[in-house]
Amino acid sequence: MKELVVISGKGGTGKTSVTASFAVLAGNAVLADGDVDAADLHLILQPEIKHREEFRGGHEAIIRAEDCLGCGLCEAHCRFDAIRPEDAVYAVDPSGCEGCGVCVRICPAQAIDFPVRPGGEWFVSGTRCGPMVHARLTPGGENSGKLVSLVREKAREIAEEKKMDLVIMDGPPGIGCPVIAAITGASMLLMVTEPTLSGAHDLERVLHLANHFRIPSMVCVNKWDINPSQTEEIEKMAQSLGAEIAGRIAYDPGVTAAQVAGKTVVETKAPAAEDMKEIWTAVSKSLGLQ
Repeated sequence: MKELVVISGKGGTGKTSVTASFAVLAGNAVLADGDVDAADLHLILQPEIKHREEFRGGHEAIIRAEDCLGCGLCEAHCRFDAIRPEDAVYAVDPSGCEGCGVCVRICPAQAIDFPVRPGGEWFVSGTRCGPMVHARLTPGGENSGKLVSLVREKAREIAEEKKMDLVIMDGPPGIGCPVIAAITGASMLLMVTEPTLSGAHDLERVLHLANHFRIPSMVCVNKWDINPSQTEEIEKMAQSLGAEIAGRIAYDPGVTAAQVAGKTVVETKAPAAEDMKEIWTAVSKSLGLQ
């Protein structure tokens, strides 16, 4: 089983559009949306939810007012300023609590509960392109890396159960914990960037991350024709860091029109569809699928 993760150094480069197009072109793959902080693959693939479960990914301190001595030790030791006096006792602001547990350990009356709190939901759905695992993190929720790992695990389980050869994940942007959770152990990374200075800078960071974990990488430049010289510089930099060039996608308003219609660009006759198909051919060849 091969696992392709589509990522980007920054948000808004078009990786979800690429992932959705790959889902259509692959024809027989398990899909996963690992961008749990801002999931949007479902907007294009319109999944029908078959199974849903609550995700519990962190802890929350809760002070029992009837047992609180009002000593203030918890407030003094909370580095997140999540504890405030309330009447003669203390209370925790749930939006400020990071679940570190220091107050629980320091409380002389043991008056603080520390339950696991709900952090979102994860789903197994059916789409026109195949099964899909996706999730929704509670706004401001913690442990998105843990939820990404859960999404990957379930996608792999489905692929093994259905004897499918490929998992395609729409990964999170950046280089943080959710990205590390998404890419570790992947067969191949496709990095989608744009021909801007910020695009080049953030792509370089994510290429260094991929090299650290020794994961083969390919790069494609979206909207390359808005700055051809910057595109060439990006491709040279990517090659110098060991990445293959998968191809280029020209700027095409047809991509947006397809999204508004609830379709991928490869399900239309927009010019960018041919660019997507060429990139998929290069990626699938590198993965050994052809």
